[in-house]
Amino acid sequence: QVQLVESGGGWVQAGGSLRLSCAASGRTVNFYAMGWFRQAPGKEREFVTTLNWSTGRPSYADSVKGRFTISRDNAKNTMYLQMNSLKPEDTAVYYCNIPTLNSWGQGTQVTVSS
Repeated sequence: QVQLVESGGGWVQAGGSLRLSCAASGRTVNFYAMGWFRQAPGKEREFVTTLNWSTGRPSYADSVKGRFTISRDNAKNTMYLQMNSLKPEDTAVYYCNIPTLNSWGQGTQVTVSS
């Protein structure tokens, strides 16, 4: 069983930046695709980005393309989400995910004020 713990959320003004982290424990996750989802109040959880472990290629939702960057440090068993040029519509709880293991973190709140 793998446990995922997100951190790095907070409050930021529009145009600002935040860096989220997702630390995995319980097993090595180097060989799994990992990704980020988010859920805004009153909305369904939506895909943000994912990183293929074998190719290292990321994919992004159109809404964050060019502003968000996903990365991982296999030595630390940790994934990151660098979020730049944040917009109020990015306000949500952000969750990290390993689809193959159906594992989710508890989420971290990101609030962007206009």
